[in-house]
Amino acid sequence: MNLIINNLSKTYSNGVKALQNVSLDIPTGMFGLLGPNGAGKSTLMRTIATLQEADTGTVSLGNLDVLNEKHEIRKILGYLPQQFGLYPKISAEVLLNHLAVLKGITNVSERKEVVKALLHKTNLYEKRKQNLGGFSGGMKQRFGIAQALLTNPKLLIVDEPTAGLDPMERNRFYNLLSELGENTVVILSTHIVEDVKELCTNMAIINNGHVLLKGNPLDVIADIEGKVYQKTIHKNELENYKKDYTVIADKLFLGKPIINILSDNDPGHGFSAIPSGLEDVYFSQIFNNRG
Repeated sequence: MNLIINNLSKTYSNGVKALQNVSLDIPTGMFGLLGPNGAGKSTLMRTIATLQEADTGTVSLGNLDVLNEKHEIRKILGYLPQQFGLYPKISAEVLLNHLAVLKGITNVSERKEVVKALLHKTNLYEKRKQNLGGFSGGMKQRFGIAQALLTNPKLLIVDEPTAGLDPMERNRFYNLLSELGENTVVILSTHIVEDVKELCTNMAIINNGHVLLKGNPLDVIADIEGKVYQKTIHKNELENYKKDYTVIADKLFLGKPIINILSDNDPGHGFSAIPSGLEDVYFSQIFNNRG
Protein backbone atom coordinates (compact mmCIF):
# COMPACT_ATOMS: atom_id res chain seq x y z
CA MET A 1 0.00 0.00 0.00
CA ASN A 2 1.71 3.18 -1.22
CA LEU A 3 1.14 6.72 -0.02
CA ILE A 4 0.95 8.87 -3.14
CA ILE A 5 1.24 12.66 -2.86
CA ASN A 6 0.55 14.63 -6.02
CA ASN A 7 1.13 18.38 -6.55
CA LEU A 8 0.41 19.31 -2.93
CA SER A 9 0.60 23.03 -2.18
CA LYS A 10 -0.01 25.17 0.90
CA THR A 11 0.39 28.93 1.37
CA TYR A 12 -0.25 30.46 4.79
CA SER A 13 -2.12 33.71 5.37
CA ASN A 14 1.16 35.55 5.95
CA GLY A 15 2.27 34.67 2.42
CA VAL A 16 4.71 31.88 3.34
CA LYS A 17 4.63 29.16 0.67
CA ALA A 18 5.11 26.13 2.91
CA LEU A 19 4.52 23.54 0.18
CA GLN A 20 4.93 24.07 -3.56
CA ASN A 21 3.70 21.28 -5.85
CA VAL A 22 5.09 18.48 -3.69
CA SER A 23 4.84 15.03 -5.29
CA LEU A 24 6.10 11.81 -3.68
CA ASP A 25 5.40 8.08 -4.02
CA ILE A 26 6.10 6.46 -0.64
CA PRO A 27 6.07 2.63 -0.39
CA THR A 28 5.80 0.39 2.66
CA GLY A 29 8.92 0.73 4.79
CA MET A 30 10.94 3.56 6.27
CA PHE A 31 10.87 6.79 4.29
CA GLY A 32 13.10 9.68 5.40
CA LEU A 33 12.07 13.29 4.86
CA LEU A 34 15.10 15.54 5.32
CA GLY A 35 15.18 19.30 5.48
CA PRO A 36 16.19 22.26 7.65
CA ASN A 37 13.83 23.89 10.12
CA GLY A 38 11.15 25.77 8.23
CA ALA A 39 11.56 23.67 5.07
CA GLY A 40 7.92 22.54 5.00
CA LYS A 41 8.34 19.12 6.60
CA SER A 42 5.93 19.67 9.48
CA THR A 43 3.34 21.26 7.20
CA LEU A 44 3.48 18.19 4.97
CA MET A 45 3.23 15.85 7.97
CA ARG A 46 0.25 17.70 9.47
CA THR A 47 -1.52 17.67 6.11
CA ILE A 48 -1.04 13.92 5.67
CA ALA A 49 -2.15 13.44 9.29
CA THR A 50 -5.45 15.23 8.45
CA LEU A 51 -4.70 18.05 10.89
CA GLN A 52 -4.74 20.87 8.32
CA GLU A 53 -5.99 21.51 4.83
CA ALA A 54 -3.95 21.82 1.65
CA ASP A 55 -4.72 24.50 -0.93
CA THR A 56 -4.34 22.18 -3.91
CA GLY A 57 -3.20 18.65 -4.69
CA THR A 58 -4.14 15.11 -3.70
CA VAL A 59 -2.95 12.48 -1.23
CA SER A 60 -4.01 8.83 -1.39
CA LEU A 61 -3.22 5.75 0.69
CA GLY A 62 -4.23 2.69 -1.27
CA ASN A 63 -7.84 3.36 -2.27
CA LEU A 64 -8.39 6.02 0.38
CA ASP A 65 -8.47 9.76 -0.35
CA VAL A 66 -6.49 11.14 2.60
CA LEU A 67 -7.71 14.73 2.24
CA ASN A 68 -11.41 13.89 1.87
CA GLU A 69 -11.82 10.68 3.86
CA LYS A 70 -10.27 11.92 7.09
CA HIS A 71 -12.36 9.74 9.40
CA GLU A 72 -11.34 6.55 7.59
CA ILE A 73 -7.67 7.57 7.46
CA ARG A 74 -7.59 8.29 11.19
CA LYS A 75 -8.61 4.69 11.87
CA ILE A 76 -5.35 3.44 10.32
CA LEU A 77 -3.07 6.38 11.15
CA GLY A 78 -0.44 6.69 13.87
CA TYR A 79 1.08 10.12 14.51
CA LEU A 80 3.91 11.26 16.76
CA PRO A 81 4.25 15.05 16.43
CA GLN A 82 7.42 16.97 17.13
CA GLN A 83 5.97 18.31 20.37
CA PHE A 84 3.23 16.66 22.39
CA GLY A 85 1.94 17.02 25.93
CA LEU A 86 1.48 14.33 28.57
CA TYR A 87 -0.42 14.43 31.85
CA PRO A 88 2.46 14.42 34.36
CA LYS A 89 0.52 12.98 37.31
CA ILE A 90 -0.89 9.95 35.48
CA SER A 91 0.93 6.66 35.00
CA ALA A 92 1.91 5.39 31.58
CA GLU A 93 -0.42 2.42 31.92
CA VAL A 94 -3.47 4.50 32.90
CA LEU A 95 -3.00 7.10 30.17
CA LEU A 96 -2.35 4.52 27.45
CA ASN A 97 -5.49 2.67 28.52
CA HIS A 98 -7.47 5.93 28.38
CA LEU A 99 -6.14 6.74 24.91
CA ALA A 100 -7.05 3.22 23.78
CA VAL A 101 -10.65 3.87 24.81
CA LEU A 102 -10.64 7.10 22.80
CA LYS A 103 -9.26 5.14 19.82
CA GLY A 104 -12.29 2.85 19.98
CA ILE A 105 -10.85 -0.22 21.69
CA THR A 106 -13.89 -0.75 23.94
CA ASN A 107 -13.48 -4.43 24.85
CA VAL A 108 -11.81 -4.47 28.28
CA SER A 109 -9.79 -7.67 27.88
CA GLU A 110 -8.67 -6.75 24.36
CA ARG A 111 -7.65 -3.28 25.53
CA LYS A 112 -5.67 -4.70 28.44
CA GLU A 113 -3.74 -7.00 26.11
CA VAL A 114 -3.05 -4.21 23.58
CA VAL A 115 -1.78 -1.84 26.29
CA LYS A 116 0.40 -4.56 27.82
CA ALA A 117 1.87 -5.53 24.44
CA LEU A 118 2.69 -1.93 23.50
CA LEU A 119 4.33 -1.21 26.84
CA HIS A 120 6.52 -4.28 26.29
CA LYS A 121 7.27 -3.31 22.67
CA THR A 122 8.41 0.17 23.71
CA ASN A 123 10.39 -1.17 26.71
CA LEU A 124 8.18 0.70 29.19
CA TYR A 125 6.43 -2.20 30.91
CA GLU A 126 8.65 -2.08 34.01
CA LYS A 127 7.85 1.65 34.34
CA ARG A 128 4.12 1.30 33.62
CA LYS A 129 3.08 2.41 37.14
CA GLN A 130 5.38 5.44 37.13
CA ASN A 131 3.86 8.89 36.56
CA LEU A 132 4.74 10.35 33.18
CA GLY A 133 6.14 13.49 34.81
CA GLY A 134 9.12 11.41 35.94
CA PHE A 135 9.90 10.02 32.49
CA SER A 136 13.09 10.93 30.64
CA GLY A 137 12.91 12.48 27.19
CA GLY A 138 13.52 9.12 25.55
CA MET A 139 10.87 7.40 27.64
CA LYS A 140 8.34 10.08 26.69
CA GLN A 141 9.17 9.57 23.02
CA ARG A 142 8.70 5.82 23.40
CA PHE A 143 5.35 6.44 25.08
CA GLY A 144 4.49 8.67 22.13
CA ILE A 145 5.19 5.76 19.78
CA ALA A 146 3.10 3.44 21.97
CA GLN A 147 0.05 5.69 21.66
CA ALA A 148 0.65 6.07 17.93
CA LEU A 149 0.54 2.27 17.53
CA LEU A 150 -2.73 1.69 19.40
CA THR A 151 -4.72 0.98 16.25
CA ASN A 152 -2.01 -1.06 14.49
CA PRO A 153 -1.64 1.69 11.88
CA LYS A 154 -0.98 1.20 8.18
CA LEU A 155 0.56 4.70 8.08
CA LEU A 156 2.85 6.00 10.84
CA ILE A 157 4.17 9.57 10.85
CA VAL A 158 6.96 10.59 13.23
CA ASP A 159 8.13 14.21 13.24
CA GLU A 160 11.66 14.90 14.60
CA PRO A 161 11.50 11.91 16.97
CA THR A 162 15.15 11.70 18.11
CA ALA A 163 15.94 15.38 18.69
CA GLY A 164 17.39 15.74 22.19
CA LEU A 165 17.74 12.02 22.87
CA ASP A 166 20.96 10.56 24.23
CA PRO A 167 22.78 7.96 22.05
CA MET A 168 21.35 4.96 23.93
CA GLU A 169 17.75 6.18 23.66
CA ARG A 170 18.32 7.08 20.04
CA ASN A 171 19.48 3.54 19.25
CA ARG A 172 16.45 2.08 21.00
CA PHE A 173 14.26 4.31 18.89
CA TYR A 174 16.07 3.25 15.70
CA ASN A 175 15.45 -0.41 16.48
CA LEU A 176 11.77 0.15 17.24
CA LEU A 177 11.15 2.15 14.06
CA SER A 178 13.01 -0.38 11.92
CA GLU A 179 10.80 -3.18 13.23
CA LEU A 180 7.65 -1.19 12.53
CA GLY A 181 8.76 -0.35 8.99
CA GLU A 182 8.57 -3.97 7.90
CA ASN A 183 4.77 -3.85 7.45
CA THR A 184 3.86 -0.17 7.63
CA VAL A 185 4.41 3.03 5.69
CA VAL A 186 6.60 4.95 8.15
CA ILE A 187 7.47 8.57 7.39
CA LEU A 188 10.39 9.88 9.42
CA SER A 189 10.57 13.66 9.20
CA THR A 190 13.87 15.00 10.52
CA HIS A 191 16.75 17.42 10.04
CA ILE A 192 19.19 14.82 11.42
CA VAL A 193 20.91 13.23 8.43
CA GLU A 194 22.18 10.28 10.48
CA ASP A 195 18.60 9.18 11.23
CA VAL A 196 17.84 8.74 7.54
CA LYS A 197 21.16 7.08 6.77
CA GLU A 198 20.65 4.53 9.54
CA LEU A 199 16.99 3.72 8.99
CA CYS A 200 15.57 4.49 5.58
CA THR A 201 15.59 2.72 2.22
CA ASN A 202 13.93 5.70 0.51
CA MET A 203 14.18 9.40 1.17
CA ALA A 204 13.52 12.91 -0.06
CA ILE A 205 15.08 16.29 0.68
CA ILE A 206 12.73 19.26 1.00
CA ASN A 207 13.51 22.97 1.35
CA ASN A 208 11.50 26.16 0.87
CA GLY A 209 8.47 23.98 0.20
CA HIS A 210 10.06 22.18 -2.77
CA VAL A 211 11.18 18.55 -3.12
CA LEU A 212 14.81 18.90 -4.18
CA LEU A 213 15.76 15.23 -4.45
CA LYS A 214 14.26 11.79 -3.89
CA GLY A 215 15.69 8.28 -4.06
CA ASN A 216 17.57 5.59 -2.20
CA PRO A 217 20.19 7.01 0.22
CA LEU A 218 22.96 4.79 -1.15
CA ASP A 219 22.11 5.75 -4.74
CA VAL A 220 22.13 9.49 -4.08
CA ILE A 221 25.45 9.17 -2.24
CA ALA A 222 26.90 7.27 -5.22
CA ASP A 223 25.79 10.08 -7.54
CA ILE A 224 28.33 12.48 -5.98
CA GLU A 225 31.08 9.95 -5.27
CA GLY A 226 34.44 11.36 -6.39
CA LYS A 227 33.13 14.93 -6.40
CA VAL A 228 33.69 15.89 -2.74
CA TYR A 229 36.99 17.50 -1.72
CA GLN A 230 38.24 18.75 1.64
CA LYS A 231 40.82 21.26 2.85
CA THR A 232 41.92 22.88 6.11
CA ILE A 233 42.06 26.67 5.80
CA HIS A 234 42.55 29.76 7.94
CA LYS A 235 39.51 31.49 9.39
CA ASN A 236 40.05 34.67 7.42
CA GLU A 237 40.09 32.69 4.14
CA LEU A 238 36.61 31.21 4.43
CA GLU A 239 34.69 33.95 2.64
CA ASN A 240 37.11 33.93 -0.29
CA TYR A 241 36.79 30.18 -0.65
CA LYS A 242 33.01 30.53 -0.63
CA LYS A 243 33.31 32.96 -3.55
CA ASP A 244 35.60 30.68 -5.57
CA TYR A 245 34.20 27.21 -4.81
CA THR A 246 30.93 25.42 -4.08
CA VAL A 247 31.46 25.13 -0.33
CA ILE A 248 28.82 22.70 0.94
CA ALA A 249 30.06 22.44 4.54
CA ASP A 250 32.50 24.03 6.93
CA LYS A 251 33.40 23.00 10.48
CA LEU A 252 36.12 23.57 13.03
CA PHE A 253 38.81 21.01 13.87
CA LEU A 254 41.42 21.99 16.46
CA GLY A 255 40.31 25.59 16.02
CA LYS A 256 40.79 25.67 12.24
CA PRO A 257 38.03 25.55 9.64
CA ILE A 258 37.76 22.49 7.42
CA ILE A 259 35.72 22.98 4.28
CA ASN A 260 34.06 20.46 1.98
CA ILE A 261 33.50 21.51 -1.60
CA LEU A 262 31.70 19.92 -4.53
CA SER A 263 33.61 19.82 -7.81
CA ASP A 264 33.37 17.73 -10.99
CA ASN A 265 37.14 17.96 -11.40
CA ASP A 266 40.12 17.84 -9.02
CA PRO A 267 40.44 21.47 -7.84
CA GLY A 268 44.08 21.11 -6.80
CA HIS A 269 45.35 23.89 -4.50
CA GLY A 270 45.72 21.54 -1.53
CA PHE A 271 42.26 19.94 -1.69
CA SER A 272 42.01 16.20 -1.04
CA ALA A 273 39.30 13.89 -2.35
CA ILE A 274 37.19 12.29 0.41
CA PRO A 275 34.45 9.64 0.38
CA SER A 276 31.02 11.17 -0.13
CA GLY A 277 28.30 10.81 2.48
CA LEU A 278 24.62 11.59 2.89
CA GLU A 279 25.52 14.85 4.65
CA ASP A 280 27.36 15.96 1.51
CA VAL A 281 24.29 15.15 -0.59
CA TYR A 282 22.07 17.05 1.83
CA PHE A 283 24.26 20.14 2.08
CA SER A 284 24.84 20.28 -1.68
CA GLN A 285 21.09 20.26 -2.31
CA ILE A 286 20.42 22.92 0.33
CA PHE A 287 23.30 25.02 -1.03
CA ASN A 288 21.70 25.02 -4.49
CA ASN A 289 18.32 25.99 -3.04
CA ARG A 290 19.30 28.84 -0.75
CA GLY A 291 16.82 31.63 -0.18
